[in-house]
Amino acid sequence: MRTRIKELRAKYDLTQEELASKVGVRRETIVFLEKGKYNPSLKLAHDIAKVLKIRIDELFIFDDD
Repeated sequence: MRTRIKELRAKYDLTQEELASKVGVRRETIVFLEKGKYNPSLKLAHDIAKVLKIRIDELFIFDDD
């Protein structure tokens, strides 16, 4: 799974720390999400999508491997 989190963070000029604070997780969680090494809960995915003003299905890209 890939995400557009990093791209959208840049669009809204948010650091990893700022996004993490807004959604109630540690910065490391955002790092792992951006690297595709962590699958978020539905609630976390929803919260991130809300902050980044995008739908969940537009935020996460599932590869058909």
